[in-house]
Amino acid sequence: MKPREDLVSVHPHDLWGPLPPRPAFSLLIRFVLTVLLLPVWWVLVVVIFLAFIAAALVGEILTVIPGFERGFLRLMDAFGDKVAVWPAWCVTLPELRHEGDAAFYRARVDHRIATWTSKELAAQKARKAPPPGPHDITVREYRGVGAGYVVQAARAQGWELSHDRPSDPLRVVRLRRLPVPA
Repeated sequence: MKPREDLVSVHPHDLWGPLPPRPAFSLLIRFVLTVLLLPVWWVLVVVIFLAFIAAALVGEILTVIPGFERGFLRLMDAFGDKVAVWPAWCVTLPELRHEGDAAFYRARVDHRIATWTSKELAAQKARKAPPPGPHDITVREYRGVGAGYVVQAARAQGWELSHDRPSDPLRVVRLRRLPVPA
């Protein structure tokens, strides 16, 4: 059996580096499709969510069936986990303008981590529970600098990779705050 040429073997450490810039023409087409299809996507997601709510109202009658409510809640969780507000196929205007610009992506990652850190510290100062985690940073935010930079910047502010849900450097980096000594 002949190996496929389009499947390139990649060293695992290379996955954590910056992704190569996408072709400008491809980005432009994806941007136009995003402008046209993303509103339709959002309407479809809202309609499906409203259908779930309608089914839940009718399903209240069916709660006498053992396990129905638990199964319905699992279905809702699966829907929420699988459906993204910003799907992977869409390209926003900042992404179109700054494709391959490492400084832009570095600023995005730093801002996101600084925001989470300030929320965690504010909750700690107020002696309240911190925001729930793990916190995800999608490839849309770190494409030009790579997942390795996300981990490096996060560690500098007291974060680490989440152990609950593994990260996929080609899609998402999941972080959690390190425990703070009392």
